[in-house]
Amino acid sequence: MHPHEVEEVLVKPLSQELLQRDVARLAFVAADGTPRVIPIAIYWNGSEIVMCTSKNARKLPALRRHPAVALTIDTEVHPPDVLLLRGVAELDPVDGIPEEYLRISGTYQMTPEQRQGFEDEVRSLYVDGMVRIVVRPTWAKLIDFETTLPTSIQELMDRRTARQGA
Repeated sequence: MHPHEVEEVLVKPLSQELLQRDVARLAFVAADGTPRVIPIAIYWNGSEIVMCTSKNARKLPALRRHPAVALTIDTEVHPPDVLLLRGVAELDPVDGIPEEYLRISGTYQMTPEQRQGFEDEVRSLYVDGMVRIVVRPTWAKLIDFETTLPTSIQELMDRRTARQGA
């Protein structure tokens, strides 16, 4: 997929809405060679998905070995809105707490006191710092089940239309 095609998908209002969600599903190849999908908090900075994790996270050796990943961001309604992304994970170890990690949790409803308690807890837990997992989408598809469908379903509908018109 060409970068301008990815951009065309990502600038759509529904894509932008989905990119503001707190959680995605990250798919990658685990260290033992089997597939894994995990829920993970995300932050969209306008060009990249940023995820943060501890420096001892089991996914890091796997991502170093096989950095190609896929992400799904979707809604919990029927029919769901779905944003599918692919890219390459870049690992960026940082001292301290990345600003994106604190922003990821920014949509949670907290009082100022709860927010301070949360940040204090985070700073006491990740004293060795964190790793930013950064993915710049190289492929994207938006499915809303009204104007866009999964490719296989669209193909079946096109075949049905062709049969009925014949």
